[in-house]
Amino acid sequence: MSKGSVLEELERISADMEAGFKQARRILSFGEFVELFASDPVRHSRGAARYMRDMFDHYGSRQIDKPWGQQTRYTLFDLPFLEDTEEQREALVGQEAVQLEVYRSLSNFVREERPNRVVMLHGPNGSAKSTVAACLMRALEHYSTLDEGALYRFHWVFPSQARIKGSIGFSGRKRGSDQGPQDSYAHLADDEVDARLYLEVRDHPLLLLPENYRRRILEHCFAKTDQRPPRWLLSGSASHKARLVFEALLASYDGDLAEVLRHVQIERYFISRRYRVGAVTLGPQLSVDAGERQQTADRSLAALPPSLQSIPLFQAFGELIDAAGGLLEFSDLLKRPIDAFKYLQITAETGEVALNSQNVVLNCVLMASGNELHLRAFREHPEFESFRGRFELVKAPYLMNWHDEQSIYDDQIVPRIKCHVAPHATQVAAMFAVLTRLRKPERDSFNDQLANLVGDLKATEKLDLYADAAAPERLSGESAKVLKAGIASIYAETENEIDYEGCFGASPREMRTVLLDAAQSPHYSCLSPFAVLDELDELCKRTSEFGWLQVERESGGYHDHQQFRAYLRDRLLDTLEDEVRIASGLVDQQRYNDLFDRYVTHVSFWTKGEKLRNPLTGNYEDPDERLMEEVEALLDSKDTKEAQRHSLINRIAAFAIDHPGEAIDNSVVFPAELKRIQDAVFTERRVAVAKLARDMLVYLKDGGSGLDSGRSEAATQAIARMKDLYGYEDSSITDACAALARARYAELLA
Repeated sequence: MSKGSVLEELERISADMEAGFKQARRILSFGEFVELFASDPVRHSRGAARYMRDMFDHYGSRQIDKPWGQQTRYTLFDLPFLEDTEEQREALVGQEAVQLEVYRSLSNFVREERPNRVVMLHGPNGSAKSTVAACLMRALEHYSTLDEGALYRFHWVFPSQARIKGSIGFSGRKRGSDQGPQDSYAHLADDEVDARLYLEVRDHPLLLLPENYRRRILEHCFAKTDQRPPRWLLSGSASHKARLVFEALLASYDGDLAEVLRHVQIERYFISRRYRVGAVTLGPQLSVDAGERQQTADRSLAALPPSLQSIPLFQAFGELIDAAGGLLEFSDLLKRPIDAFKYLQITAETGEVALNSQNVVLNCVLMASGNELHLRAFREHPEFESFRGRFELVKAPYLMNWHDEQSIYDDQIVPRIKCHVAPHATQVAAMFAVLTRLRKPERDSFNDQLANLVGDLKATEKLDLYADAAAPERLSGESAKVLKAGIASIYAETENEIDYEGCFGASPREMRTVLLDAAQSPHYSCLSPFAVLDELDELCKRTSEFGWLQVERESGGYHDHQQFRAYLRDRLLDTLEDEVRIASGLVDQQRYNDLFDRYVTHVSFWTKGEKLRNPLTGNYEDPDERLMEEVEALLDSKDTKEAQRHSLINRIAAFAIDHPGEAIDNSVVFPAELKRIQDAVFTERRVAVAKLARDMLVYLKDGGSGLDSGRSEAATQAIARMKDLYGYEDSSITDACAALARARYAELLA
């Protein structure tokens, strides 16, 4: 780009910014703001709680299906407004129940017309408590840039002596001189201004007006709406400094309000975490969260009019002041000594924080976080009961669905790993983490029919129940149906207990270290799932460091970390074997689906006692009993054929009810049955698949030396399918085939 074109581009940018500044109405006079306020009084009179609740509604929500029921997910936690993909990776994964509780708390604050409690997120370390607050702050930043989220504050402006000749308080100016009172000083250029008095407490501009006059304006503006003016705006007052300046100017102008308001400059402001404007995170340091200092000692204010020189003006400062209009997060609040946050009791109750010379009204939502260890200790403190009514406790447990857990690793850890990430590497870590968090269900917590089922539920079976609503294959159709219907009850079993499910176990932070260490394993050239298993072995040796490694083992495999790792290794090998089988092309995958589709069709007509049309002869015939028995033999069900067939039709009917208008896909409704058929057929071809896996390994290690053209061609085609279907690379295919050759095919290839 030439020098001239660069300057032209800079001029265009400058023009665009100027136009945007004016369009956004960044600077207004008091009169202009009143006009803006009257155009939408509800929008421009929101306190922090309603502002945040409206922000939730602005970005919207959707219903998502979880094995334990339908949940509401608020879109703002997906960070859809961020253009940077890297920043979007910091979105909140799961935790829909937490989102709903935060929204409910905000809605209650709106009904009570102010946030009168601290929203306390509590859970184990690494359960995304800080991520919840971070997403809210990011959303606040973006929302404040939109017309729907415009925020305004005001300052005092004092024009230069050259502009105003004589006034009371301004060298004796009299009413009726060359400037009319309707002319505001808000839009004066810098060289026409002697001083600006900034107000750190972001008061609503209408709070400047005396209460009785303000009420008249508010009632007039709200008369056209179906709502009433908010109480805080009706009866509130401006900050101490703003009120002192107002009274001094009013006295100087002999009570002429119009003259006073000429000095008011309304400024649109934007929430910013970086600059601590309306979005502040406060750590557990032992510091005061609000204070004040005298401002009249500042030399920069020497240009203030004489009528203000003798007034002691104090500047409020601190996190409680910076967060006005938005959100203040107390990170790890309970790590502070209780005396350091006792003021929150009266602050939450009154909505004010007391300073030496003034009480500052708080207009921000207070959110805190704390881990379970500190909360348990806090519950034993004599002061806890007095705090309990001022805290809105929101539980933030670890995730119990390994698909969600894997999303955290894929989004936040994998992008930082420079080598190839093999399929199933993050899946193994996610499954292990969730397994460590599961609690054995208590029979006494459920009714008789469900109690017998949950009492025998293994940890590995509960893992799949929470992830995919998959019942154990050992159960009959009716028992599986009962267990699936009870998932919500199982999931909620311990929600009211102190040691609830999800309050302990391996955290995402520990799994992050496992994955990063596995990526540097000298035994693998990629992040291999086998390297992850090796690192998990090392992690589980550190029993003195992690409480979840010290929990006593229970029947059903709960808290048995050695068994977890053995199970995950076997499950990984099963998955790799399936993928190699499908990639081999020895059996057409579609044949399984077609066979099962025909079976379902014949069972449907059999249960209705109807004949079906033979597509070859055109004749109507009875359902093919031989076909149905052949498939049922492959399924190897413990039920009678009659019970199995009726159960199949009932499951189709249940799916249709739960998914109205959706086409029946047997691969979705009956994944376990299709898997059994595949396994049964695969047994007949296992030797051929084992030999192909060996040939793939030979081909990848030395280019297929010693393989004839047919075997070499079959190996290259299978390798290509592994890459296309599952995202493998040469290194991860080599690891997979070598592991299968050692663990599964050694005897077949001997």
